[in-house]
Parts: sequence; C-alpha cells; structure tokens
Amino acid sequence: MLSLESEPTPEPLLQTELDEWNAALSPDGRWFAYQSNASGREEVYVRPFPDVEAGRWLVSSDGGEQPLWGPEGRELFYWSDAGLMAVSVATEPNFTHGNPEMLFDLGAYSFNTRPNYAVAPDGERFLMIKEGGSDETATTELILVQNWFEELKRLVPTDN
Repeated sequence: MLSLESEPTPEPLLQTELDEWNAALSPDGRWFAYQSNASGREEVYVRPFPDVEAGRWLVSSDGGEQPLWGPEGRELFYWSDAGLMAVSVATEPNFTHGNPEMLFDLGAYSFNTRPNYAVAPDGERFLMIKEGGSDETATTELILVQNWFEELKRLVPTDN
C-alpha cells in the first residue's frame, strides 16, 4: 500500500505465509476482494480496506479466482471450475453476502493467473479472452483505431 498524502513509503497491506493475490478494490474504496489459498485451495475472500485486520469473509464456495466487483459494488464476480460466478454483497451497515450463483460456463474462454475479463459499466456484459484454435488460425495481432471519427471527417468531408 502506498499513501499519497505524505512521503510515499510502500507498506504491505496484507502479509502472511499464504498466497494472496488478484486483489480488487470495491467501487466505494472500502473493501477489497482477493484470492487466497488459506483453505488449502484458491478461494475468494473480502476484507475491509484499509483496516484489513477488521474482518475476513469467504465469499466463494468450491474454489474461486480472479475476483472483480460489479460497477455498483453490489455484486462480486469470480472464476471457478464451474464457470463465471456471481455473489450478491451488501456493505452497509456490515459486510454480508449471498450464495454464489453460476452465470455461465466458461467453456473455451482463456483462464490464466492474471485477471483476463472485465465487467461492463452497466454490469450486464463481460469482456473475456477466448482461446484461439490452432496456431494457424490464432489471432496474433490487434489493431486499435483511435480518433476514427476525426479520420472519417478528413476522408469524407461535408460541405456543411
């Protein structure tokens, strides 16, 4: 953790002998979700932020990785062997959560150690990486066009 209010000095937010990673801060900045092997396998936990010692809640069941908060902070998403999971959460007056529900099977979508999906701002859609076919058909290039509307106006001028 790095405070920006005084002389920047990095301090560990959470330091244990366990593997704890893929942290995601809640939209209101008061909670963080992360994955840990505290139970003997990867699971998703939530702690208050920045006072991480004030509580810990296990929100996944049957394994979980790569947590992401919904845009309103009322849902937490994560990967599991079953598929993409969603858990309803409430943060006022205290942290509570519902039971995980599978949104959909992940099938051919890529899964690795880094978060490789994103939740749309409306919380209704997801962007994911889908594994390619053979090496011959795999996409190896991504073209990003910025300011395309300005380029369109240059190429197709109007007399208005």
